[in-house]
Amino acid sequence: MGSLFEKWKKGLKKKVHPFCTAIVPAAGKSSRMGGEDKMFAPLCGVPVLARTLTVLDQAVLVDEIVVAAQPEKLEEVAALVSSAGIRKPVRVVEGGASRAESVLLAALEANEDVEYLAVHDGARPLILPEQGDDLIRLGQRTYAVAPAVPVTDTVKVADLSGLVLSTPDRSTLFAVQTPQVFQANLLKAALQSAIAAEAPLTDDCSAVERLGKEVYLTPGWRENIKITTPEDLSVAELFLRRREVQA
Repeated sequence: MGSLFEKWKKGLKKKVHPFCTAIVPAAGKSSRMGGEDKMFAPLCGVPVLARTLTVLDQAVLVDEIVVAAQPEKLEEVAALVSSAGIRKPVRVVEGGASRAESVLLAALEANEDVEYLAVHDGARPLILPEQGDDLIRLGQRTYAVAPAVPVTDTVKVADLSGLVLSTPDRSTLFAVQTPQVFQANLLKAALQSAIAAEAPLTDDCSAVERLGKEVYLTPGWRENIKITTPEDLSVAELFLRRREVQA
């Protein structure tokens, strides 16, 4: 009788979408921020990481959030999560020596029911919840997708002496952003393989590309900047002020 009741209760929990965990790497050293930790830097009065987590909390298709933080910042990040009033389940885990290790460690802490992972930089606080949802929907159709914007500057390839070797066709170049969305097992396998091979990675898509899997780009947003320098904070504040005026 008890087992039948449990089955009935489970049947009431209708699955409205595939389970998606947002992975937030926030274990960087902020070496270009002049001594300030960019995750806690105030952006119009609110810490950068708090703004990022709030957006993910408001995204309909995100079911939980796992943050990878520096070992010495675990309690501070946990306190920030609490003060930000995040409603969804959040776990703060210790990050690794590299971004790839941090993302993998966080992914391994995701709910056992996870089907998709949305990896979003803790220092990209300006994405909108509906934009995150759109990317997750695309990820469910392609298994690996990232937002990107066309490169507007001319790019040169040069050697260590500064000698120009070539000028790539700008029409084929894109600056990749996050969230990057993946089928969960695919990303975990890709990161494990890349870390084992000590392969240099600049983003999470690179790990999947190493396995010969297809990765798709979709139009990103110019406002979706990554806070890396104090100047980026000033630009981000301008974007936020403009949103307030347009609202």
